Amino acid sequence: MVAITYDIEIPSSIPAAKMFKAVVLDADTLIPKIMPQAIKNVEILEGDGGVGTVKVIHFGEGSQYKSAKHRVDAIDTENLTHTYTIVEGDALAGVLESITYHVKIVPTEDGGCICKNRSIYHTKGDVEINEEKIKEGKEKAMHMFKAIEAYLQANA
Repeated sequence: MVAITYDIEIPSSIPAAKMFKAVVLDADTLIPKIMPQAIKNVEILEGDGGVGTVKVIHFGEGSQYKSAKHRVDAIDTENLTHTYTIVEGDALAGVLESITYHVKIVPTEDGGCICKNRSIYHTKGDVEINEEKIKEGKEKAMHMFKAIEAYLQANA
């Protein structure tokens, strides 16, 4: 298995704690509300939302994927960090064992924040990952983050 890591940092004018609440704690209900074309709904299979929780994300009409099962690996509301792993679903495209995401919302001096997201793609065997697919995933993550930011600004 090969692990390929990509990092992305997205600045925002939204305060860090408020962004963390939206991006992590309220995401299961908020994202389907503001981006139903991306995510139709999120279903909890096991757990209470904390570490060990297993969820199925049902993607919307605008997605090329149907669903993904993910597990919450860590969540720290004080340090504004969240780690989760996609363990099943067509988003793994048959070539990935899993994808782990480490999200950290860092406060900035101007009262806003930076969303730092590290994605680790664990391939099956020696499979090569298409760089375009990775770029596509990063762009979708940025678009979702910016949509959440716009929603928070409009509903302040």
